[in-house]
Amino acid sequence: MKSDRRKILSKGVINKYRAKEMVMIALFWTIIDTAVYLYKFYRDRINLAEHPFDMHSSVVLALRSGLIFVICLAMAYLLIYQLKHLVRNLPLWFGLIIKSIILVAAAFLLNYILHFTYIWLIEREPLTTELGHNYYKIFQTSLFVSQMIRWLITFLITILLIEVNEKYSPGVFFDILVGRYISPKIEKRTVMFIDLVDSTTIAEHLGHKKYFRFIRDFIYFISLALLENEGQIYQYVGDEVVVSWIVKKPNANRKCLQALLDCKRILARNKNYFKRQYGVVPEFRAGIHTGEITIGEIGVIKKDLAMSGDTMNTAARLRSATSELNQTVIISKDFATQTNLKNWESINLGLVDLKGKESAMELFALKF
Repeated sequence: MKSDRRKILSKGVINKYRAKEMVMIALFWTIIDTAVYLYKFYRDRINLAEHPFDMHSSVVLALRSGLIFVICLAMAYLLIYQLKHLVRNLPLWFGLIIKSIILVAAAFLLNYILHFTYIWLIEREPLTTELGHNYYKIFQTSLFVSQMIRWLITFLITILLIEVNEKYSPGVFFDILVGRYISPKIEKRTVMFIDLVDSTTIAEHLGHKKYFRFIRDFIYFISLALLENEGQIYQYVGDEVVVSWIVKKPNANRKCLQALLDCKRILARNKNYFKRQYGVVPEFRAGIHTGEITIGEIGVIKKDLAMSGDTMNTAARLRSATSELNQTVIISKDFATQTNLKNWESINLGLVDLKGKESAMELFALKF
């Protein structure tokens, strides 16, 4: 199963998102380190006899910044790709401690390598003659302690920001941070409600704790497929995922449909895992509708983005209708008329009365 997860995470949009996140973190750390280094230099007027680095040379500074960026990139990779899986099932506080300790150890090791790289490249001194002296110097001065404290604080802030960002869907935390939705806005979006088939029966069969783990795995794989296709996950409600696509973005509806295919494929790919762990392979149903929604910030102590409007209600009703009409995916006419369904088998279900709707809606079922 781990190999399957890594294959999924190593491609497409998720890979681009992780790579972008890794580069941004490395740049952030590099800027902080370089700024502190320059501040200390100009504050203390470091003389060249005590420090071997010619900070007046732009070439030396560029070399140092480049090496620091490479080091930070390596540590960001460790944080984003490796430590994330290591602490996935641990409490947040414990995960923070483990991540921070490992990153601080990596920072020390890599910065120590950087230090002697400078001696070798800039001062042209033999490393063997300098090793003992500088090893003692690093450990016996407050410089080492201050550097480690600074790195520790930087890592903790970075990890917390990542955790907060991942509490929301990618990009949502940034929208809240810049206040994009302080005033409610009306946007046209495609909304999909997707949930587990026969959840009650499965819950009775597995029991509470095992069913919860089952749901967690189901949502994990479903979410990968949705994020792979640039879906913005709005919320998780039990075994249900609510996700949307901004219509004005290129190929939004096509990506919505592709997400359905990927959901099916990823569950099929991991069917042996589900059979082995739970004795049942999950299936899903989905309802899709396109229209205007109102989106804005809500909350006082806990802020979040809320989406409301008839589009949200209709998409939820379509998902409910899949059970009543014994269909896997039901879409509205609004979605169907705005989407290329050339490669899809669609069945016109005619006018259907939906709970809470004043008039019947023309619906279509998708087969795949």
